[in-house]
Amino acid sequence: MPVIKTHIVPEGVEEVRLYDYVQQIFPTIPSRKGVKKAISREEILVDGQKTSTGHWIKAGQKIELLESSANPPKEYILKLEIVFEDEFMAVINKPAGIPVSGNQFRTIQNALIGNINLSKEEDALRWPKPVHRLDGPTSGLLIIAKTAKALVKLGQQFEQKTIEKKYAAIVMGKSPESGIVNAAIEGLESLSEFKTLQTINSLKSKYLSLVELSPKTGRTHQLRIHMSSIGFPILGDKIYGEEGNVLEGKGLFLCALSLNLKHPITEELLSIKIDMPYNFLSTLEREAKRWRKYY
Repeated sequence: MPVIKTHIVPEGVEEVRLYDYVQQIFPTIPSRKGVKKAISREEILVDGQKTSTGHWIKAGQKIELLESSANPPKEYILKLEIVFEDEFMAVINKPAGIPVSGNQFRTIQNALIGNINLSKEEDALRWPKPVHRLDGPTSGLLIIAKTAKALVKLGQQFEQKTIEKKYAAIVMGKSPESGIVNAAIEGLESLSEFKTLQTINSLKSKYLSLVELSPKTGRTHQLRIHMSSIGFPILGDKIYGEEGNVLEGKGLFLCALSLNLKHPITEELLSIKIDMPYNFLSTLEREAKRWRKYY
């Protein structure tokens, strides 16, 4: 099986077992259960050798991720919007409410099979693979690899933090014109920037603000945690939000709107964007009208 990603353990890394370390370095593995399966199938090697979940990592060790030997996922029938596609990669507009991958049938990973063309390149993956994660409730741009080299190169760009991502969100309250949130998440450095695009009066929380968010690191739930931590939780956030911030049936108002990255093979600069979701604009308009009606 071809090696699709290689990681060298850096100096100064904290003492940790391979089982816990793998998800930090190989984000395409969706869960701890997935890590265990990959190790048991000998798809994760340490210094070229098979290993175990209890292995303690050490600085200088080479950890390799091999292409999965598992059977292709069963297709989940779902029409996806393809924003960009060539022989090496694709970018889709992920719908809200569906996880990227995981131990269930209804995932974007399972839907890719019926939407993305298999590559004709020599190192084509047996099925397209998401390169990164978006939370299940989050919508927007998701990068897909179609070849082993593309998967490696795109993963390197994420590691080196050279892929620029911008999100749109509606938050509770009147957020400042702009700001930086530098607050660790689970002990790891985490940095986000925000810019307020519009603020309206709202019966729900006095104000609602439309903000542009730019994560500079890639921690789980980073934008949701950071905006909540400064008192402006994202509308619809059932985990980090406040009482009354959920609009029934409307979901989470967080969308990945733009990506700037290098093509993994041609190194051409790609700037990929989608429009603001309609429900973001319609919600702001509706809330503003309700305020004017009563005030």
